[in-house]
Amino acid sequence: MKEILVYGSLIFYFCSFIGYLLEVFWCYLGSKKFVNRGFLCGPVIPIYGLGAVLILFCLLRYYEDPVVVFVFGVIITSALEYFVSFLLEKIFHNKWWDYSNRKYNINGRICLQNSFAFGILSLLIIYVVTPGFYFLFSLFPFKVWCILTIIFTVIFVLDVIYSVIIAYNLRNRIIIVEELKNEKLAMIPVIFEKRLKESIEGFKAFPSRLLKAFPNLDNNVFEMMKKYREEAKEKSKKLKKKGKAKKKRAAKY
Repeated sequence: MKEILVYGSLIFYFCSFIGYLLEVFWCYLGSKKFVNRGFLCGPVIPIYGLGAVLILFCLLRYYEDPVVVFVFGVIITSALEYFVSFLLEKIFHNKWWDYSNRKYNINGRICLQNSFAFGILSLLIIYVVTPGFYFLFSLFPFKVWCILTIIFTVIFVLDVIYSVIIAYNLRNRIIIVEELKNEKLAMIPVIFEKRLKESIEGFKAFPSRLLKAFPNLDNNVFEMMKKYREEAKEKSKKLKKKGKAKKKRAAKY
């Protein structure tokens, strides 16, 4: 049981790191810029590690049937991505990624293109990565891997705590921006702009890395800002018209 826990944890960390490298490389191909992808500050994306562990746990028994590995790999990883997207949105009050502009997507959380790629990765995990781990784990005594597991776990837990604090900071500011539209201050553009600026000025502090890693968050925030500014202007115009109408009625009397 101890060996399963240690080796399973190491596979999780290693695959999380490999997933991070894949994400950074893929984004670089599109933007020609290196971006620290992922929710955590460190070079790991846990969803890849968790997906790899699930694939090994559920599909290693079907080693002799690549078709089953591919099909169920697509199903397992797609379900995982959908669940994580849903969970992050509920906890942090915003979408962290959105595939709505891609064909054959489900609620913008998963899409056929990514699911197919995850199926390929499932095959690589079973037929390439797993034999590599067997060889790697045979190079050093079990105690060495236990020590490494403890070190990686401590670093990972600290990273999770720090990253959650950052994400909640961002979440709270997004909520403030959303709630401003319901305030009476939104009827006065000058005051509204001041409050809006004060509420979001912290976006360029700690959460800046998250906004770069997840451009969809950045777009949503500033789309909200634009929307609420327009609403404030419309309310201001209506108030001016009502004021002029009252003055005209008062002048008649």
